[in-house]
Amino acid sequence: MSAALIWLVSPNSEVCNGLGFLETTRVLEKGFLRSDNRRRFKNVGRKHTCYSCFGELGFLQGSNNNNNNNGRRRYDVVSRRVVANPSGGLAVSSEQLVYDVVLKQAALVKKQMISREEDMEVKPDIVLPGTLGLLNEAYDRCGEVCAEYAKTFYLGTLLMTPERRKAIWAIYVWCRRTDELVDGPNASHITPKALDRWESRLEDLFNGRPFDMLDAALSDTVSKFPVDIQPFKDMIDGMRMDLKKSRYENFDELYLYCYYVAGTVGLMSVPIMGIAHESQAPTESVYNAALALGIANQLTNILRDVGEDARRGRVYLPQDELAQAGLSDDDIFAMKVTNKWRVFMKKQIKRARTFFDQAEEGVTQLSSASRWPVWASLLLYRQILDEIEANDYNNFTRRAYVSKPKKIVALPVAYAKSLVSPSSRKLGSNEHHVIRG
Repeated sequence: MSAALIWLVSPNSEVCNGLGFLETTRVLEKGFLRSDNRRRFKNVGRKHTCYSCFGELGFLQGSNNNNNNNGRRRYDVVSRRVVANPSGGLAVSSEQLVYDVVLKQAALVKKQMISREEDMEVKPDIVLPGTLGLLNEAYDRCGEVCAEYAKTFYLGTLLMTPERRKAIWAIYVWCRRTDELVDGPNASHITPKALDRWESRLEDLFNGRPFDMLDAALSDTVSKFPVDIQPFKDMIDGMRMDLKKSRYENFDELYLYCYYVAGTVGLMSVPIMGIAHESQAPTESVYNAALALGIANQLTNILRDVGEDARRGRVYLPQDELAQAGLSDDDIFAMKVTNKWRVFMKKQIKRARTFFDQAEEGVTQLSSASRWPVWASLLLYRQILDEIEANDYNNFTRRAYVSKPKKIVALPVAYAKSLVSPSSRKLGSNEHHVIRG
């Protein structure tokens, strides 16, 4: 799926053996959170014991679990939102469809922030005695996962306010767990029905019925911040695409995939990161910049991992652009760097950099405490493109990565950039249009 988190460090596409929160997620010792006969309270944690959620929920092939009562699911992710015209093309571009989601999220956040402020004045959250420590334990576990698998970003989150920091950790862990369903050790056993059950579980935690400790952290987060469920559902749709789709005919299709698996992280995270009080930018333009960074990160993942994906029989490159360059899947599976491949890669890298450029202005609009980890993510991920070039575009047998000394140099640069206040120039809503290079 993706790579690093958050504001758009997306979950890592590498298989992580022994990932603790998959094999040792926890459930209740003292009463099950989802029990219908329990009184439900807002922001309440529970004590948990170790146990494998995937086996119990029937996430693996061959399970007899029949928990899914949500009716027929929609498996064709692209056709669900895009209607084909008679000529076989797309009636609406993926870019426009995604931007419509951006507009919706921005409007929803404005509305929810007002309503939540009113609710807080009238109805404070109810917290049972003794449960605050359990919630803190859940958040601490999320922080441990973030620290282990996204070290640089984790350091940046330490500059955030405690509430924002914990919320970002909770989102990171949910995204990573979702990614592990199709990229982790049990990926070969995951079925569409497993993703349906994961989506049902997502709906439960948004409704205050978390299944385990890590779900409880996210459930608490979405009760405190104006986070909408749609980007989370869209990310699960990205996992559905990975189960059934291994080729992308054009960049429009690839863009939609990148939104699902990485751009969604930006939409999840902006309400947590917060927009600077002095920012004059429209909310939707900040969301769009967050989306652009997610797209840029995912395109960078794709360009870095061409060889790795090819060995799994996958090609995440636009087929029509390969053909225009005189290339085909056979050339990729041959894993030889040719002049045609160099020319093709230069164009792909140029496009990814365009998305990074689009994202930069939006980073400055975030609240001051949230900018550093985002700048660090942007600068470090952008350098991966430099490393691909330094490897003479050999992304077949050489993995491009940023060395530790370069990371150390980038961190103070990111911190210096985070001190720059939002530009007085308003970001126009028309800036969502992408230069496709």
